[in-house]
Amino acid sequence: MRGLAWISLGVALFAQDRYHDGTPDFLRLDSAQDRRVFQTWFTFLAESQYFRQPGRLPGEINDCGALIRFAYREALREHDGAWASSLDLDAVPGEGSVRKYNYPRTPLGASLFRVAVGPFRPPGHEAFAQFADARTLYQANTHLVTRDIRRARRGDLLFYRQIEQNLPFHAMIYLGPSQLESGGGVYAVYHTGPIGKSPGEIRRPSIAELLGHPSPRWRPTVGNRNFLGIYRWNILRESD
Repeated sequence: MRGLAWISLGVALFAQDRYHDGTPDFLRLDSAQDRRVFQTWFTFLAESQYFRQPGRLPGEINDCGALIRFAYREALREHDGAWASSLDLDAVPGEGSVRKYNYPRTPLGASLFRVAVGPFRPPGHEAFAQFADARTLYQANTHLVTRDIRRARRGDLLFYRQIEQNLPFHAMIYLGPSQLESGGGVYAVYHTGPIGKSPGEIRRPSIAELLGHPSPRWRPTVGNRNFLGIYRWNILRESD
């Protein structure tokens, strides 16, 4: 009986969700080093797609959510030479890999994204999937940290809700300073999604350009009701 009680307690602790945001603690990156490594790779991989010719882009990247999923997944890979060759990367950051786990050998396998709202309940595997659209990333995989763009960190997401569009939820990745060119600017990157008959494109505006966007609904400002705020991945969540 003592053995059974110990096993039950161990499983319960393993499945904790301390922030009640749906992300179990076994997926959170606990160390500052792992969080920094993830943020560096996530933003590098997203920004690097902006500089690639359309023919060299991964076929899966066809909207804002797809660019985010690609960069998130690949940031959690083991970053060895074979991996870099498989992505046809021209250069890589001077960082290693996340130590806690590497995709697809994660505690939940290849299912990285939470697709159900609410606290994590064990076993919980059915609430995760390999695909999540921008709305699901917003609702179930990230948390609001601020509406002040000056407080954004590298790797945060800027979410918008444009109700006049067929797909109202849109997201951009906050890059901070570029990792691929000098100049001192602070940037975001996103995929437009299809535009008419065009497949769309990846854009990398500076934050200054966004703040002065011709259409006020795209400005990341407190007074813009279309701007939902700046969100951070739940796996990066730290105690307040």
